Amino acid sequence: MVMGQEELVFLPLGGVGEIGMNAALYGFGPEKGRKWIMVDCGMGFAGEEQMPGIDLMFPDLSFIEEKRKDLLGIFITHAHEDHIGAISELWPRLKVPVYATRFAKNLLETRRLSEPGAPKVELREVKPGRRVTVGPFEIDYIPVSHSIPESNAIAIRTAAGLVVHTGDWKIDPTPVAGDITSPEAFTALGDEGILALVCDSTNVVREGFSPSEKEVAATLKTLIADSPHRVAVTTFASNVARIRAVAEAAAACGREVVAVGRAMDRVIDVARECGYLDGLPEFRRSDSWKNLPRERVVALLTGSQGEPRAALARVSRRDHPDISLAAGDRVIFSSRAIPGNERDVGSIINDLVEQGVEVITDRTELVHVSGHPRRDEMVEMYKWTRPGTAIPVHGEALHLDEHARFARAQGVQNVVKARNGSLVRLSPGKPEVIDHVKAGRLYKDGNVLIDEKDRAIPERRKLMQAGLVSVAIAIDEDGVVLGDPAVDIIGLPNRGRSGEPLIETVVDAVSRTLSGMSRGKLKDSEGVEKTVDRAVRTAVNEVWGKKPACHVQVVEV
Repeated sequence: MVMGQEELVFLPLGGVGEIGMNAALYGFGPEKGRKWIMVDCGMGFAGEEQMPGIDLMFPDLSFIEEKRKDLLGIFITHAHEDHIGAISELWPRLKVPVYATRFAKNLLETRRLSEPGAPKVELREVKPGRRVTVGPFEIDYIPVSHSIPESNAIAIRTAAGLVVHTGDWKIDPTPVAGDITSPEAFTALGDEGILALVCDSTNVVREGFSPSEKEVAATLKTLIADSPHRVAVTTFASNVARIRAVAEAAAACGREVVAVGRAMDRVIDVARECGYLDGLPEFRRSDSWKNLPRERVVALLTGSQGEPRAALARVSRRDHPDISLAAGDRVIFSSRAIPGNERDVGSIINDLVEQGVEVITDRTELVHVSGHPRRDEMVEMYKWTRPGTAIPVHGEALHLDEHARFARAQGVQNVVKARNGSLVRLSPGKPEVIDHVKAGRLYKDGNVLIDEKDRAIPERRKLMQAGLVSVAIAIDEDGVVLGDPAVDIIGLPNRGRSGEPLIETVVDAVSRTLSGMSRGKLKDSEGVEKTVDRAVRTAVNEVWGKKPACHVQVVEV
């Protein structure tokens, strides 16, 4: 390769090898003077078992932070949290314009940038059909169907060729709210000649076509009309098509809609601003629930993923201040549990069933459809676009590997199997991975961002498994132990396998250890701490079968 030659490169920093945290870089120019754009900047949700104390995860953008003077902008495909959720947290490290359509821009402002201490992000509204030029990049937004309005693929043109980044999409000729995925638009791009298609892999393991939102709307209409009592519907708050379908079904049978949950309120406000709820009456507030006839009301609730503080969980625990359900009422889960949330969702369902509430899920009725393409939809996309290269993204290892095989079966000449941190040269020459850069995760721990090497997480995992023993010992300068050591146990059972109190096991181990040490050794506080730590963990393991974390502190008096 000629030194200083202009290259077009693709570099995912999130969302490739995992679900969520989508963040992709495109660079153009010679290696030493490359200009960059970013597509999406999303977050992920941490599991409490693997990441105790951590709710949110973000992609590690340190690579582009070091080159931020060459980053020209962030382009948002759509307003789901796994595509916009990291903006408020990570934008101050980049400080570049953020481009988004009206709905995504307004929802970002309402949901993330309205919080106390949020940065003043430079947001620029994009209108599909109007090209945006930044540096060597020409950007077109191509509307697609998805489970949130104003979702877009992004066509990226440079002197080296055209790349199409699909974002999240599906084929839905009757989406209820939002756009269709236009065969003509993508065929025109294919006719132009697509260097690389960077495409959603989420549902590549599923055969056929995804059902339409219109089919879900018809099911909801029947289920709401047939219910003799109250109906509550929980769905992703961002799914405006589903919100509209519920509202239309309620209106058709003389019911009023009560919207419950902050996230739901925010999306409804933005959807009305953008015209997606035109023709529908205003929704009622939650405090009107008790005054409405039981057979004349439908609740729209947040909490479809089992979030413990969301409206549905509180209703299931009977501690919501306004909303209550009774035997004979009906709850519809117009959603599917995201992997990792099944236990929390199942707990809510069980609580509702115990109260005599009828629960309907997509196991028995068509009350939810995915916003991602199944295989037959992907066949159509590849027929339209006819790319020279395919790069599977938005998926775990299984999805990416299956997508790679699928793309080859569609006749794609080059398939690049990338992961987060893979630097892919798209042009000139054969597309391939040419380098690997730092990529990983950041964790939101309270109000602090920590990286995956921080010791806090493994230490918390250990505490979750085996608890903590705390020992404080006072020793004077002559090596004499003063008084009895202070001992506490946290997260250990009260008694061992033979019934002996574990606190006594710890006290005895500390006493025996100190009694067996000479005054000379007792003057070495660090040595005392290590010896007592080892003795306590061994003693507890003998009667419990686990070694706890142990914190020993020697106070020199």
